[in-house]
Amino acid sequence: MSLTDAEKTKKLRKDVAPFAKSETKISIIQIMNTIIPLLIIWGIGYGFANTNPWIGAFCGLLASGFVVRTFIIFHDCTHGSFFKSKKANDLVGNITGILTSFPYAKWRREHLIHHATSGNLDKRGIGDIDMLTVDEYLALSKMKRMAYRLYRNPFVMFGLGPLYLVLVLNRFNRKDAKEKERLNTYFSNVMVLCIILSLIMAFGWQAVLLVHGTTMFIAGALGIWLFYIQHTYEDSYFEYDPEWNYVKAAVEGSSFYKLPKVLQWITGNIGYHHVHHLAPRVPNYYLEAAHNSVPPLQKATTITIRTSLQSIRYKLYDPKKKKFVTFKEVEKVYAGKVKSVEA
Repeated sequence: MSLTDAEKTKKLRKDVAPFAKSETKISIIQIMNTIIPLLIIWGIGYGFANTNPWIGAFCGLLASGFVVRTFIIFHDCTHGSFFKSKKANDLVGNITGILTSFPYAKWRREHLIHHATSGNLDKRGIGDIDMLTVDEYLALSKMKRMAYRLYRNPFVMFGLGPLYLVLVLNRFNRKDAKEKERLNTYFSNVMVLCIILSLIMAFGWQAVLLVHGTTMFIAGALGIWLFYIQHTYEDSYFEYDPEWNYVKAAVEGSSFYKLPKVLQWITGNIGYHHVHHLAPRVPNYYLEAAHNSVPPLQKATTITIRTSLQSIRYKLYDPKKKKFVTFKEVEKVYAGKVKSVEA
């Protein structure tokens, strides 16, 4: 039977179900070994920022890893998987959201939509990195193709992307946001602003730019990269709505990013992204165990740091070939069509 067979799908979910549980003790330990070191590193960084900028910058760099790990806690809270209590998830989620500059309610709704539509070519646009199919790209005007090329350029995506994410995208609500979500975003913005202004008053804007700026820029770039590589690899799964399947999208459309243990710890096991998409209620500290205990999950596309760098080349998805392709491949095969569109 194939992986998408109804009986095998049911068994797969049943096998993963035991890991979809939170352990309060482990969650509290994660808070202590993540947020406390983050605050200490920031404190040291600000202590040296005005007398030894190199130490301040280094602390900003070091803190970025703990911000990524803090974000994973925030991420688990949005799925209701970090604690058994909804109130506890909401409380810790809002606190970690402020520390990482992410509005809790806004990001939770958009991320849940991402989970419900990941790999669905008819339901792109919320919680995703923008991606066009070959035909969609060819149908664009020359200027719009240039804009898409610019957007997918790694220097823009991972260079300007963190600034846009933190300063713009996370600060404003979507038009369809309800009042509770809007108020939560406003609350998050006010708290972030208060923290930044307090730090400026205490240490000066140069210190804040050095320490906090370094931290949030690097953490943002790492976060965008992780999100990118988890769904962008040559044979990733994408289908139009009638043929789209949730389980196939999870197991075949989400990668297993095999990282060194130190990076796996910093990224909160999110490299086991196929497990997470299949069962979002599995907390980060059980993702590896679920992967190791359920053989079908071990068949997910495995990507290493070296092979992941190759995915930077992939810009468009070809539904006919069911794989990502590069701009050069498209231009070579569809050169005539490209010219006709430009004409």
